[in-house]
Amino acid sequence: MDQYSHQLDGIFQALADPTRRAVLARLGNGPASISDLAEPFAMALPSFMKHIHFLEGSGLIKTRKQGRVRTCTIEKQQFAAVDAWLSAQRSLWEGRTDRLEQFVTRTQETKT
Repeated sequence: MDQYSHQLDGIFQALADPTRRAVLARLGNGPASISDLAEPFAMALPSFMKHIHFLEGSGLIKTRKQGRVRTCTIEKQQFAAVDAWLSAQRSLWEGRTDRLEQFVTRTQETKT
């Protein structure tokens, strides 16, 4: 469980940054070179590369170098871990809100 928790920590830290989320959104359309990914951002390439390394370290993307071009691709299996965690949380909280609704309904019925 600790390894799973550590994996999710890295993923959520990666998703916490708007630049990294934008990179992931772009990679959702397919692989892209570092220069294509960096183009819309007003930052130096070394600063942008820190975001790429963070995403790669979290397992959300993979990079490969062919010649002088480094291409990034999204790693879909990491998103499955996030989806599984969110689904479990959704089930937990939906159950709690359903019980709260039942409690409120019963309380209102006993008052009338």
